[in-house]
Amino acid sequence: MEILKIVLILVGFILLAIGVVFIYDARKITQKRFSFGDRNEGAKVLKFIGFIMSIVGSLVIIFQNNISY
Repeated sequence: MEILKIVLILVGFILLAIGVVFIYDARKITQKRFSFGDRNEGAKVLKFIGFIMSIVGSLVIIFQNNISY
């Protein structure tokens, strides 16, 4: 069951890293990937998604110790 803990920690770190990248590079990602006119709204949505992903990744890392196998 130690492998499950390691997998959960890795998933948490990956979610956390993707969330931080979304927050930091929201304008660049919006400009490159999306073709709609309102780039500010797209950047705001990406920053919000990144924030939520960072929280979820952090919670997975924190609470994986409390799971009993």
